[in-house]
Amino acid sequence: MSQTFDWTSAYPSIRMPMFGRNVVATSHALAAQAGMRMLWKGGNAVDAAIATAAAKTLTEPCSNGLGSDAFCILWDGQELHGLNASGGAPAAWTPDYFARKYGPATRPPMRGWDSVTVPGAVGAWVALSERFGKLPFADLLEPAIEIAERGYLAPIVVQQKWAAAAAVPDLVRQPGFSEFFLPRGRAPDVGELVTLRAAARTLRAIAETKGKAFYEGEIAEAMARHAGANGGAMTLADLSAYRPEWVTPTRKDYRGYTLHEIPPNGQGIAAQIALGILESFDLAGMAVDGAEAQHLQIEAMKLAFADTYAHVADGPAMRVSPEAMLDDAYLASRAKLIDPRRAQDFGAGNPVRGGTIYLTAADESGMMVSFIQSNFMGFGSGVVVPEWGLSLQNRGYGFVLDETSPNCVAPGKRPFHTIIPGFLTQGGAPVMSFGVMGGNMQPQGHVQTLVRMIDHAQNPQAACDAPRWRFNQGLEINAESAMPADTLDGLVARGHRVAVIRDSYQDFGAGQFIWRMGDPGVEGYAAASDPRRDGQAVVW
Repeated sequence: MSQTFDWTSAYPSIRMPMFGRNVVATSHALAAQAGMRMLWKGGNAVDAAIATAAAKTLTEPCSNGLGSDAFCILWDGQELHGLNASGGAPAAWTPDYFARKYGPATRPPMRGWDSVTVPGAVGAWVALSERFGKLPFADLLEPAIEIAERGYLAPIVVQQKWAAAAAVPDLVRQPGFSEFFLPRGRAPDVGELVTLRAAARTLRAIAETKGKAFYEGEIAEAMARHAGANGGAMTLADLSAYRPEWVTPTRKDYRGYTLHEIPPNGQGIAAQIALGILESFDLAGMAVDGAEAQHLQIEAMKLAFADTYAHVADGPAMRVSPEAMLDDAYLASRAKLIDPRRAQDFGAGNPVRGGTIYLTAADESGMMVSFIQSNFMGFGSGVVVPEWGLSLQNRGYGFVLDETSPNCVAPGKRPFHTIIPGFLTQGGAPVMSFGVMGGNMQPQGHVQTLVRMIDHAQNPQAACDAPRWRFNQGLEINAESAMPADTLDGLVARGHRVAVIRDSYQDFGAGQFIWRMGDPGVEGYAAASDPRRDGQAVVW
């Protein structure tokens, strides 16, 4: 592609890019190996992504599981495709349902069965395999089954999250959680063998039936029974009706490139809005780590979140179209609200005229896959169907109970979602599949890394290593401790309330990037990783 990177880096990093023609990037080595096994067997990037995703449900169970939701954007060699595999609300869910059970509240509960929407990740694996895979579906789950049965040694970051969850009473008391995740009465120690044989049973049933057991057969029946026995509303009918949805990604041009995101109900549009606003400013003429450039990005992100939180919901329920939210003239008008010298707390505009894992894979045929799946908020709902090793997300917590909101809960409706895979093209050709993890950090990470790569020609590894900020609310931001002192002083002088955070993994996201440099069959890929955030950058 036309971008010429500076391959040096001014940021702390002990890893250098690696090169190859087939690559898998994710945050656990066993999961990456699972994907590479599929490529070595003659599979393609989709096969690798599915195998990796299945393995991740075991190696990082505090971030995702067999009861996760998922999204995917992929380049099949000719065109771009999007897959929304988030699930809808059980048929019984209404504002009145929650009012009767819980009294006055602004949203569904954070934990328990009444936070669980229909899980979509398994449906995503099946849909991707059927449409784009090369290998038999059962082959793709073999590495995950082996990991579940033989076990793996608990790594440091995963163990830290696991131990933190074990200390949260609201999680521990959820049905099935302690039985499955705390069999010794505690979280595993670093380096201790973790085996998840019940999950292996589930993976075998999914493999043998191409997912039917999960949505219509014995696993679905077990989920429905567990819900009924523990006060939940999920039924076999809710599960059997589920289908992932193929969608056309939204698009926003920026400096000659085009950023693609999954359309709402996800928050990917926030990254596109922010970049559309930043198009009005000459960021390339500013110091890459200086307060001036960082301030403008923070303010653009605030404006983007204001509109996203006000307007984004399940597509059919939205009163404002994504096209209107991304209109060039509207975003230029929003850019005029930014004061280069002063931080502000913005409200939503009116564009109407009148705990996650990410992975990416690419192969020598040119196929590129950007895939993300999550249980949300660390172990999700906390609910586990223990005999199946099935931990469930809590995406229902993304709904609100205000009937005037487009994101109000309703039967079958999908909630506002945080997980967003990203994809970059130029002139209709693929450039980069990428993603960043961590709740509302995800669009913020998309914006900060893209600005660094596109405006400042930083290579993907440097963009991943560079210190980040994270907007919280009002004038409050977090900043990584590696951010230059002059920059922090400059942000404070502009009115930002800055808290310096040293836990980079938890607060600023891990990321994976694959950048295509040319013909993958000839030039291949260069891969790198970010040890501070346990993330990876890959250049193709």
